Amino acid sequence: MSHTPAKSSLNLLPTASLLTAIVSVQVGASLAKGLFPAVGAQGVTALRVTLAALVLALVWRPWRGGPLSKRDLRNIALYGAALGLMNLLFYVALTRIPLGVAVALEFTGPLALAVSASRRPLDFVWIVLAIAGLALLLPFGAASDGMDMVGAAFAVGAGVCWALYILFGQKAGDAVHGGRAAALGMVVATAIVLPFGVAEAGAKLLDPSLLPMALGVAVLSSALPFSLEMVALTRMPTRVFGVMLSLDPAVAALVGLAVLGERLSLLQWAAVGLIVAASAGSAATAQKRAPAPDTLA
Repeated sequence: MSHTPAKSSLNLLPTASLLTAIVSVQVGASLAKGLFPAVGAQGVTALRVTLAALVLALVWRPWRGGPLSKRDLRNIALYGAALGLMNLLFYVALTRIPLGVAVALEFTGPLALAVSASRRPLDFVWIVLAIAGLALLLPFGAASDGMDMVGAAFAVGAGVCWALYILFGQKAGDAVHGGRAAALGMVVATAIVLPFGVAEAGAKLLDPSLLPMALGVAVLSSALPFSLEMVALTRMPTRVFGVMLSLDPAVAALVGLAVLGERLSLLQWAAVGLIVAASAGSAATAQKRAPAPDTLA
């Protein structure tokens, strides 16, 4: 008796889980953008990060672990700072540029980190593709007509923070249980972004009518995709995971079009495609290494 159908269904589970996670993150970002008129980008960041910190604290109970060394505390603090600033800069970028463009620009951070560790000739192909994509989005590219360059700068800054988040997240996770590190890092992130949110939105952050959508953003952008990505990571090769994750900018552009009505020009689509190709190629040809933490953006 053949068991091929059951095996095929099992193989589809990680793929479906990761695709759902990718879409979930971008739908969460589109919902967050819908909250901007009420409390601003800084206010939405504060709500999301604070709610995520509460959820992670309840799930992982980080206070139950043993004492942390000064080095561990420093790594967690840097990890949390990068996490908080990454979210803050990304959401501020969304106030000025389309979701798909923001994610594509942000993706250049981890891409640069990935190729910086290798000097193989093939890696320079991905660098060239990424630079070509940036050239179409930044001031000297034709696709940059009408592009808010301040917003683009915020997105690139979020990418830099994403790269730092990966670096310090790995260091924090090496010494402390991943769940505890994530929970403590999110508390640090909250301490950093909450003052910005309070300064912009003040008492509006306590408006109970905002809570359902804010919870939706926190769940769709953090809790649900993290859970689904763990299902995928334990059932598919890291390289395949990286290639699929490279679809993020393209999915973001499609979600921005479907949910927010954000239309990209043909050149902007081409730029997103080049950055996706660079990220996917880098992941597909990468030397075997441990998976890096994913973004919350």
